[in-house]
Amino acid sequence: MLMGDKVRINIECIECCGKNLYIGTNDCFIYHFLLEEKISSTGKITFAATKQLYKHLGFKKAVNELKAASALNRLLVLCDNTMTLVHMMNLEPVPSGARIKGAVTFTLNENPVSGDPFCVEVCIISVKRRTIQIFMVYEDRVQIVKEVLTPEQPCAVAIDGHYLCLALTTQYIILNYNTGNFQDLFPYCSDEKRPIVKRIGRQEFLLAGPGGLGMFATVDGISQRAPVHWSENVIGAALCFPYVVALDDEFITVHSMLDQQQKQTLPFKEGHILQDFEGKVIVATDKGVYILVPFPLERQIQDLLASHRVEEALVLAKGARRNIPKEKFQVMYKRILQQAGFIQFAQLQFLEAKELFRSGQLDVRELISLYPFLLPTSSSFIRSHPPLHEYADLNQLTQGDQEKTTKCKQFLMSYLNEVRSTEVANGYKEDIDTALLKLYAEANHESLLDLLVSENFCLLTDSAAWLEKHKKYFALGLLYHYNSQDAAALQLWVKIVNGDVQDPTRSDLYEYIVDFLTFCSDQELVWKYAEWVLLKNEEVGVQIFTKRPLEEQQKNTFNPDDVIRCLNKYPKSLVKYLEHLVFDRKIEKEKYHTHLAVLYLDETLQLKSVTTDNCAELNGVQTKLRSLLQKSDLYRVHFILEKIKGTDLHMENAILYGKLEEHDKALHILVHELKDFPAAEDYCLWSSESKDLAYRQRLFHMLLSVYLNPGPSDCELVVAAVDLLNNHAAEFDAARVLQLVPDSWSLQLLSPFLTGAMRQSIHTKRMTQIALGLAEAENLIYKHDKAKLKGRSIILSDKKLCQGELLFDPGVGTSVSEMLPEETDMTQINPKKMHICFASCIMSSSELNFCSTTLDYELVL
Repeated sequence: MLMGDKVRINIECIECCGKNLYIGTNDCFIYHFLLEEKISSTGKITFAATKQLYKHLGFKKAVNELKAASALNRLLVLCDNTMTLVHMMNLEPVPSGARIKGAVTFTLNENPVSGDPFCVEVCIISVKRRTIQIFMVYEDRVQIVKEVLTPEQPCAVAIDGHYLCLALTTQYIILNYNTGNFQDLFPYCSDEKRPIVKRIGRQEFLLAGPGGLGMFATVDGISQRAPVHWSENVIGAALCFPYVVALDDEFITVHSMLDQQQKQTLPFKEGHILQDFEGKVIVATDKGVYILVPFPLERQIQDLLASHRVEEALVLAKGARRNIPKEKFQVMYKRILQQAGFIQFAQLQFLEAKELFRSGQLDVRELISLYPFLLPTSSSFIRSHPPLHEYADLNQLTQGDQEKTTKCKQFLMSYLNEVRSTEVANGYKEDIDTALLKLYAEANHESLLDLLVSENFCLLTDSAAWLEKHKKYFALGLLYHYNSQDAAALQLWVKIVNGDVQDPTRSDLYEYIVDFLTFCSDQELVWKYAEWVLLKNEEVGVQIFTKRPLEEQQKNTFNPDDVIRCLNKYPKSLVKYLEHLVFDRKIEKEKYHTHLAVLYLDETLQLKSVTTDNCAELNGVQTKLRSLLQKSDLYRVHFILEKIKGTDLHMENAILYGKLEEHDKALHILVHELKDFPAAEDYCLWSSESKDLAYRQRLFHMLLSVYLNPGPSDCELVVAAVDLLNNHAAEFDAARVLQLVPDSWSLQLLSPFLTGAMRQSIHTKRMTQIALGLAEAENLIYKHDKAKLKGRSIILSDKKLCQGELLFDPGVGTSVSEMLPEETDMTQINPKKMHICFASCIMSSSELNFCSTTLDYELVL
């Protein structure tokens, strides 16, 4: 399209701005083409070039460079060391003839510092030695703003803001043309290879370094990326983020800026120009122009995922963020993460898969749906389209390998357990918890019960059928209970205990049922199963009544009389329940205390008839009976006493006589029938608990009389009497004791008693003296306070009143006058202004002295 009949026409430079393609040739012509982009039915992108205008610049030399300034509608053309401004559409020079002479090469500042939208900043390498010039180019004029000297002759330049990246004769440098400061980067030899200096982003450049390296450098002189490895003979480089495209004599190579790996190689010979223009990458030979069309990033990423190159796909996806709108990128990136997660999952890389699923906010049902029958039948879930993976189900993924299948199920259990309480589960908690329950049941996992006793969203119908299928009847009962179907739960658990169905989950299921009924608020259900639990074990079963929650007991939800009627067939349970009422709840009703005492008594008599006296069970029951008879004052004493008559329960008989205040009979039984002298002493002690000293002394004197009544001939009783006196000296009136004891007893025999009595007497006397002394001292303090108060006056006025004031009125004047001196003129007293303050306990009428006869009186106390 360019040559026509001319054989030696070669392409020297190109420029592309939007749909406008400009070509400069070696015969000083500029050609303008329109590019039309088309997409074929197969999705392939093609371009058609339509020739518009061409213009000869009037020189005999080649066009070296072309740059479009679309904001000015100008094309900057470098030919024969002169930069000329021409119109972008008609290619005519500007009328003013504005141009820059003496330019070897030039570049535009894509990060301008002027801020003027109607000009562009141009940096040129001047024909002057070691000189860089900065120009402001307008529509019809140019203006030089800076000239900078360089350490060596510059060969190539790129500009960003105030910073120039220069390829000098022997090295690359960064130069701030505003301050003149420069920084060396690294050396190279311009004689051996063509330098490349390209701006690739804000304050960052790409340079052709030694050893076939594409080096990245910032304006600070540092590299934030690892270099890319390209050919030693690289001719040009272009940027198509996230790739760097390089051209050498035989190939075009594509390198990733993200992981610095070479991604593609395209054979291409005779190329000498490679440039990027607003996303388009154009390569040219002497005779042809080609556009490199990148595959869409999404397709590149999908190809990488299809090849299971997960890391590369993720790196590419992250790098694509800057080229894709935020919302679209987020949707795309989440999907890529999910796809990558399934790839890792299929490779049994579960930790990596879990992290990818989390980051990609995977709808966890996508994962559950891989496992047959885990999603509830009522679930409306439909897999993502296009699909996130290539597997129909877990069987296809594992190829029937049971070990892999087990590992996949263990992973799903762990993952579901982690996400079920997070935002990931919002909206489909039923699907997650139901799937988790099925996995737990199938694997016989211990966490199944934990799931069912905590808050869960398991669907009853699906879960119940699954649990029954795997014979998890106890767990099924928990599911019924969680769904407020306690009757169904109990019915199932009772079947397990009765052996109708088999489930070894809990060996203590009977105790669990008792505990469940204990805290069950459904009275009808408790009564329904009360007979069953009592038949199984009376002593344990009665706990459904005795261990009920405190608030229920306080409300008397279960009437004790109804419970007692139920327990009449179960004597052990009845005893336990009455003990609960009497001792735990401390109900003060005669019928419960009497009933319990009768039960204790009957059991004692029954055991006595079949066992020996040293039987542990008998001793235990008899101890309970005696304790109740001693500590309770609510049972019917005469009734119990009547039942005991004719038995050998002498101790119980003595206790009952004590309750009737018939202490002489009780002590007679203890001393003469049982001959249990310690028991007699204990009787005196517990019978006089919470009574005064006189009552206790009366009991001990009564016991002493019982010991001494038979006379001194009974040595056993004498010894008991002496021991009683010596061990309990404080409980006796010593004077009365000396009158009772026989004269024949020696002083030595009673010395412990007498010593104790004397000590007690002296102690009492001294304590009385102390109390008297304290009272006298207190009285002296009060007298001192009174004297102080009498010697001090208090002035009362309208503004200063006493808290205990008494305001006079004429109606009480006559009674008050009795307290005033006879010479007082009552007519001079203003009843509204006179106040009297009484000092309690220490003031009498004779102590009121009036010190003035004016209208206001000062009262001196």
